Amino acid sequence: MSNTSVSTTDHQQPVVVIGAGPVGLAAAAHLVERGIEPLVLEAGHSAATAVREWAHVRLFSTWAEVTDPAAEKLLAPTGWVRPEGATYPTGGDWAERYLQPLADVLGDKVRYGATVTGVARAGRDRIVDSGREEQPFTVHIETADGGEERITARAVIDASGTWSVPSPMGANGIPALGEKKTAEHITYRVPDLTDPAVRGRYAGKRTAVVGSGASAFTALALLADLAGEEADTHAVWILRRGIGEATYGGGEADQLPARGALGLRAKAAVEKGHASAVTGFRTEAVERDGDRLVLVAEDGRRLDPVDEVIVLTGFRPDLSFVSELRLGLDERLQAPTALAPLIDPNVHSCGTVYPHGVKELSHPEQGVYLVGMKSYGRAPTFLAMTGYEQVRSITAALAGDHEAAERVELTLPETGVCGGAGLFDEREAEQSGEGGGCCAAPATLQIGVGAPAASGGC
Repeated sequence: MSNTSVSTTDHQQPVVVIGAGPVGLAAAAHLVERGIEPLVLEAGHSAATAVREWAHVRLFSTWAEVTDPAAEKLLAPTGWVRPEGATYPTGGDWAERYLQPLADVLGDKVRYGATVTGVARAGRDRIVDSGREEQPFTVHIETADGGEERITARAVIDASGTWSVPSPMGANGIPALGEKKTAEHITYRVPDLTDPAVRGRYAGKRTAVVGSGASAFTALALLADLAGEEADTHAVWILRRGIGEATYGGGEADQLPARGALGLRAKAAVEKGHASAVTGFRTEAVERDGDRLVLVAEDGRRLDPVDEVIVLTGFRPDLSFVSELRLGLDERLQAPTALAPLIDPNVHSCGTVYPHGVKELSHPEQGVYLVGMKSYGRAPTFLAMTGYEQVRSITAALAGDHEAAERVELTLPETGVCGGAGLFDEREAEQSGEGGGCCAAPATLQIGVGAPAASGGC
């Protein structure tokens, strides 16, 4: 039998932050800096649980781009020194050398083993208007031992990310026929080929890689390296679009060089014969052929059998536990309605990100914010430093510093974040270089008050 308790608070109710990942912990650091009490609720048993699941993957952003200024100030008295700013951490480095130390500094402001199951206005479901804005939030959690609790909060910052809900193989956003029944041969993560058991799963095998973003590039590069060491290892790259100039990202023009290098490695994998590309393939079904799988497209094409499938088609937000809140979300991206047009991959194939902060992240339900990856919904162009700026603006607003909240200052790389999902089906446009191309020359977008500076971008 589970235990149930109710946590009551006075007017000094905390701001509840959901998720002890990079942006959630940064939010807590900014709240502390503003003299506001945070309570970070993390489902896992350590900080950065999701990041640790891709510990083997190297970030394409440098250390200087993945640490938050307020967090660094909080860490400084402990003797913490940021790693060399120009070097690139792995997910494991990020978790162990920055995120866990930050969580440790926050101490009992971070609570582990606390899974948020619901957020609502106290005593009000989403239908009720009367007295709604005067009520605090109630956050329902399940604890690691099976208990249940309610926590009262003055505001809620949802930084739970999208890692737990990968998008399926089916091109229509729904699992392909047979996808669930063949799950033992399918993964939705970049495999860690340094693990002998995982390496054995792909060595000497034929593997389909479905997707066209940085994660797919990473998987193709890793499989290409494995093919150089293990005979008969081959990757089949499944693309819903054709191959054009934008297929491999920004390449040498990318202002995040490591990200551009990923695309170039994927290109080399194809050119060296370690991977073959299948274009315009929208998966409709997965069929068994003995111990192997056959992918079937909507147009009836059938691929030669493969042993394994790696699906890297993006992620989507889990909105189930915030369903009693009045959120304003774009019907396509599931991002805040004011933010969605600024990050829409149907339009921004270069990943340009225009100024946004608390104004663009607010909802009809005042006092609740989706931040970090979750704020982008299904858009693939999120960068950590964008999330840090989001929570800086939000915490300023919560502190009543509206001038600081409205002042969004950030410089982001503009080139190389290409391949918006909306253009994946436009094969002719891709091949002609129209509509889905990336920026012609390196450019930096200065984000501040007002319109973006002119650049040589898309």
